[in-house]
Amino acid sequence: MSTDAAGATPGYTAGEGSDGPTPEPKPLLALPLALVMAVVAGLLAWSAFPPVDFGASAPAAVAVLTAALWGARLRRGFGLGLVFGLSFFLPLLHWMTIVGTDAWLLLSLWCAAWLLIVGAGTALGTRLPFPVLWVTAAWVVSEGLRGRWPWGGFPWGTLGFSQPDTPLAAAAALGGIELVSVAVVVVGASLTAAAVALARAQYRRALAHGVVLAAVMVLPGLLQPLATPGQTDQTTTVAIIQGGTPQMGMGAMDVRRAVLDNHVNQTLDLARAVADGSAPQPQLVVWPESSSDIDPYTDPTVAADITRAAQAIDAPILVGAVVAAGEDQDRVWNVGIVWDPDLGPTDQYVKTHPVPFGEFVPFREQLAPLIGRFDRVPRDFAPGDEPGDLRIADQVVGVVICFEVAYSDVVDAVMLGGASMLVVQTNNATYGGTAQPDQQLDIERMQATATGRTVLVAATSGISAVIDTDRTVRDSMAVGEEGWMIAQVRSVDGVTWGNRLGVIIEAALFLVFIVGIAWTAVRARRARRAVAAQD
Repeated sequence: MSTDAAGATPGYTAGEGSDGPTPEPKPLLALPLALVMAVVAGLLAWSAFPPVDFGASAPAAVAVLTAALWGARLRRGFGLGLVFGLSFFLPLLHWMTIVGTDAWLLLSLWCAAWLLIVGAGTALGTRLPFPVLWVTAAWVVSEGLRGRWPWGGFPWGTLGFSQPDTPLAAAAALGGIELVSVAVVVVGASLTAAAVALARAQYRRALAHGVVLAAVMVLPGLLQPLATPGQTDQTTTVAIIQGGTPQMGMGAMDVRRAVLDNHVNQTLDLARAVADGSAPQPQLVVWPESSSDIDPYTDPTVAADITRAAQAIDAPILVGAVVAAGEDQDRVWNVGIVWDPDLGPTDQYVKTHPVPFGEFVPFREQLAPLIGRFDRVPRDFAPGDEPGDLRIADQVVGVVICFEVAYSDVVDAVMLGGASMLVVQTNNATYGGTAQPDQQLDIERMQATATGRTVLVAATSGISAVIDTDRTVRDSMAVGEEGWMIAQVRSVDGVTWGNRLGVIIEAALFLVFIVGIAWTAVRARRARRAVAAQD
């Protein structure tokens, strides 16, 4: 590599690898090429998720983006981070066009804006010693904040969710989905850092980055058995019902009684199969989210139909329902109700993480007159305050509802409550025919390893699935299919390391990110003083 008149390598920032003063940054790449690479990186990140679903392209995306940002000025970092974010989230969230083009564009822009942190953090971090550490911290901070704020956040597109078919997925058992994202970034950033070091003839540094990369690829698989609790000999027979909806799209749940009838009829069909010996007797039957959008607590005909189904199958049914929020007449709950064949409704789980603008409308008074679609959410969903640990059939069944499966804090709370399996009740009928159900299935597969549990997914119109702890889909029903399936689920005692350590890893890297910002500021101040002294 040639040097400039001052004897410095192009793209090299003096003082890198030391605590010395840092002059004006010299970006590794010219702006036009860096801009193209930011777009390419965004498309690579998108291709790691369904419909393309090629997980190996996620670390490649990080590598390309890191190269585009290497040694960049802060302003360029912000700009390229946003370009990357839009190139990533616009195609990833295209399924939101079912709700409306404006909803798709606004949500994509909001998610992309969080990538400003990655852009700026990478630009600054590649001018410090240990650049891979600072780049990784920037990614974790960006994903952590996006998944929590505002109104509970939106973690869709977290890099860790793209890895169910790669060796990096094993890291979920060690440190949760957070550690999988860390692994993806470390692999990608190490590739770029090694290439830069080789170009500068810094062979020891390149070798060190290569060793880190190899360790991250290999160690999670070796350590996963230590981090995952063992299965017991006790098994539970669980039936999953996918009754279907009369239609897909925004009007999927308009014929609410038909949706209920579909799930009752499929349960009665299962009962006939049990009676003639062609199916085993289940100890628990799982219906999906919104299988009864008519409140069974207030409508006696709905309650009678659910009881009829429970008595026919002779097992409790976990019913997904929308009910009045206690004495609060202005709000409702999204619940999973344990419906006993003899006792009727017993225990229930209230969804703790309602979806903003889908289940509740922030700034309703201001926005409702402007956006007519909010008429479909006439009453806000109130959040519950207890994790979904329900005792059914002598087991603690962990329940989460729909998008909650993407929130590590919700899933971790359920696991720490003693759940021996994870049940996901979901309703993806609005997004039938898009990539959204497949993207959610990948999240559910990752949670199987993160929790060390069998994951049972009951969806109104697909994708319902039985997922083993190694992320293998043991059985499933496709979008648009109607029917039932039976799973034998082995109980698990204890929790994975990931259920305890994920949030700690995230917090530690947040502190690292703050230290990196402070360190950059100190070095810049020293550089300014050095220049002033020379003048």
